Amino acid sequence: MTIPGGENAAFANQRVQEEAALAALRRDFTGHRIWRSTRYDGRLGDWVATLHDPNAGVDPTVIGGSAAELRTRLVEERDRARKGPEQARRRGL
Repeated sequence: MTIPGGENAAFANQRVQEEAALAALRRDFTGHRIWRSTRYDGRLGDWVATLHDPNAGVDPTVIGGSAAELRTRLVEERDRARKGPEQARRRGL
């Protein structure tokens, strides 16, 4: 049995935090399918949200470099959807 320590512990802690952030995003933005992309080298990449409920957003796909960035973009999407497509188009969004 290997006991996490040092670099392994930091990686495990980061992974737990990322899983918690992913779960929170999924809970808070149920109109989107939220997932992590996979980079060319097999590691996890950007945070991605695919629109499934047109009342939850305007753009079909929203991408952020972090969970916090994706959350900010999804809040903006929710606001755009609430304003309606005509008003969002006039503002150039």
